[in-house]
Order: sequence, then structure tokens, then C-alpha cells
Amino acid sequence: MTTVAFIGLGAMGKPMVRHLLAAGHTVRAAVRRPEAADAARALGAEPFFTPAEAARGAEVIFTNVTASEDVRAVLLGENGAIEGAARGSVCVDHSTISPIVTREIAAALAARGIEALDCPVSGGSAGAEAATLTIMVGGKPEVLARVQPLLALFGKNITHIGDHGAGQVAKLCNQIAQVVNIQGIAEAIRFANAQQVDAARVLQAMASGFAGSRMLDLMGPKMVTRNFAAGIEARLHDKDFGLADDIARELGLTLPAMQATAAQLNALMEHGWGKDDTSSLLRVLET
Repeated sequence: MTTVAFIGLGAMGKPMVRHLLAAGHTVRAAVRRPEAADAARALGAEPFFTPAEAARGAEVIFTNVTASEDVRAVLLGENGAIEGAARGSVCVDHSTISPIVTREIAAALAARGIEALDCPVSGGSAGAEAATLTIMVGGKPEVLARVQPLLALFGKNITHIGDHGAGQVAKLCNQIAQVVNIQGIAEAIRFANAQQVDAARVLQAMASGFAGSRMLDLMGPKMVTRNFAAGIEARLHDKDFGLADDIARELGLTLPAMQATAAQLNALMEHGWGKDDTSSLLRVLET
């Protein structure tokens, strides 16, 4: 059994911690507030009020937070995990962040003898609950081999992409294809509705044709029934598209579908729908 630290007990982190505990591992959870400490204890984890404290004695340190600078802070900042982690331990980051920042963090950890893997995931909170996440890995393959039994508690589709940052590149590729697809579905539904055609029947026909996709199966019915309750909050897709757009511009890439979809996500955020589902892209077309 392994002693692990876990930083980020959010919608994704909590079920991941439950899977670790159910498998018999010891979890040291980093928390910031007394109520979060109570929630960690309720899960069966031991709470600590800094990442450094949580990392002490842990062989593997998991992070699942929101943004690039959040990961940098909890790992490298004041009272960050680097201050408590032992040489030879492994930091596994499940956040979706900049590949550039990921490489900088990995280099800083390596200077202290700490290994790093970027392991962003796809599947949302439902995938975390069901342990069906897709995990994209950047880092050394031999380090992945060390922690693979732990990652297998979260999902079975674990793909080593390449060196540090490659997992984050793969996740951003996933987000580009996914959200451009959602935008296409929204436009199809808008097109059908504008001509007073039954959008549910249109979806049924599309699903068995070449337009069929996981996103169509998931997002199409939500749009038809106007159920915009968040499966994945749109603000997270907006954050990821911002990362992808910044990198594309830095590289001089022209990605017109991604950039058009990024503009729609920006409009969605301006309407105050960031905590709703990304299927709200349909509402943007209707305004």
C-alpha cells in the first residue's frame, strides 16, 4: 500500500480520493479551510493545512487544481509540496494547464530530485466517479510504470504521449476537437429549430450517420431539452481554449474553427453562463 498526498478535493478530486482509499492506500489531503478538513476526514483522508505538510512521507503527490499558476503555487510556492516532498517521490498533476508551465515545474522538481508526470484527464466528474477517465501522460515512461497501478484506479485508458508537457498537449488537442464539435452540434440544433423541424428527430437521424459522436450523444439531448445544468462547467472549457489559443498564436498557427469557437465561449462567459454546461453554446447562438 502507498502513502499519497492529494491536493485539490474538488468535483474530480473527491471521487479520485475515494478510489485510492477503497484500494487501501493512505491519503494525506491538503486543505485550506476547516470545513474542507472535515470533508477530507469524512472521506477517510487525513487533512493537512499546507501542501508541504501533506507531502511529507508521501511517495506520490497528486494535484488536481484549476490553472497553471495554481499548480505552480501548490507545488513550488511558499509551503508548497516541494518543501515537504522526499527525493525520489513523484508529483502527478491531473490539472489541465499550459505545457510550457508544466515543463518549468518539472524542471524545478527535478532539481530537488523529485519526479513529475503531467496526467490531464478526460471524462469529467462522472468519469472520475465511475473510474473511467482517459488519462494522457507526459514524462518518463519508467516513472509512469511506477505509478500506473494508482492511475488504473481512476481509469483504464492510460496513454503515454511523450516527455514532460506532452500529456498537456494531448489534452488541449482533445479539448479543441471536443468543443468545436459541441459548437457544431449547437449550430445544427439552431439550424433545425429555425426551420421548425423536430430537432430530436434530427438528432436521431444524425446519430446513426457520419455525424454520430460521443459529444452528439451527450450534448444533443441536453440542447433539445434545454437542460443546461453543468456536466462540465463551460468556464473550464473557456480556460482550456484560452491556453490553446495563446499557444497557437505564439506558434503562429492559424486554427480558424478553434478561434471561432473560442469567441463563442467568450460570449458565453459574458452572458454569465460560465458555471452552466458548455451546451449553453446553443443559447449564445440564440441571443
